[in-house]
Amino acid sequence: MRAVVFAYHNVGVRCIKVLLARGVDVALVVTHEDNPAETIWFESVADLCREHRIPFIAPDDPQSPELSARIRAARPDFIFSFYYRHMLPAELLALAAHGAYNMHGSLLPKYRGRVPINWAVLHGETQTGATLHEMATKPDAGAIVAQTAVPILPDDTAYEVFGKVVVAAEQTLWNALPAMLSGRTPKLPNDLSKGSYFGGRKPEDGRIDWTQPAQAVYNLHRAVAPPYPGAWTMIAGKTVVIGKARLSGSPKPDLPQGLAVVDNRMFGICGDGRALLIHELLADGKPVSPAELQKILA
Repeated sequence: MRAVVFAYHNVGVRCIKVLLARGVDVALVVTHEDNPAETIWFESVADLCREHRIPFIAPDDPQSPELSARIRAARPDFIFSFYYRHMLPAELLALAAHGAYNMHGSLLPKYRGRVPINWAVLHGETQTGATLHEMATKPDAGAIVAQTAVPILPDDTAYEVFGKVVVAAEQTLWNALPAMLSGRTPKLPNDLSKGSYFGGRKPEDGRIDWTQPAQAVYNLHRAVAPPYPGAWTMIAGKTVVIGKARLSGSPKPDLPQGLAVVDNRMFGICGDGRALLIHELLADGKPVSPAELQKILA
């Protein structure tokens, strides 16, 4: 069986390796150029293709006639999308003789759309996972082939959950491929009425509202903690980002909401009187000590 693969990020790397291990002929990989404005903390699909001598391209527009012609010439049995960042047009999907399938980082139909792991952590979910599904014109709306769940522990950051979802994606594809390659692809319902859809997130969405309960502020921190842009607040005209933190009781009664230093420890006081104990606070990427914070707050 021959496949054309749209792929990026760690999920892209691991799932291409699964295809190769299952004997799939990867005829072409379509990926992205790295964005110099983005922190690149993940593996490179382009490097993997160079290692395995797989032809790859990184076009700006997945809807270009040139790309369509290239895929048509590859005559794929399958098209796969593994964390590729653009929707694929219906004309491209139709070029796969045995169907086009996407790996999504949630338990569909929940958290359709962009950055599903970050949204799941932000909303305090206790589990998420990876779902392999048929691609359709609507995002993440096609029939489900298989999915694998992973836990979200109370102190997990989105980065830590992402590592679990990468493994779940690998397992999901590995287990589903034998049936798919033999022409028996499962198609389970993906009931959108029981799910949810979310858009992308921007760094400014990480601004902390200290009037919120501590659990909500902590969830925001976990959802966007480094290597993501981080939950941030302003003090004396300077932006500071929480690098590491844990939920805590209030260090003292009647402290005002926002950042505070008590007994040489840094806290973020929240709207319900509880706090985040801040183990690492960053300004311009450099750690801020409790003494330095105390001076800024004075």
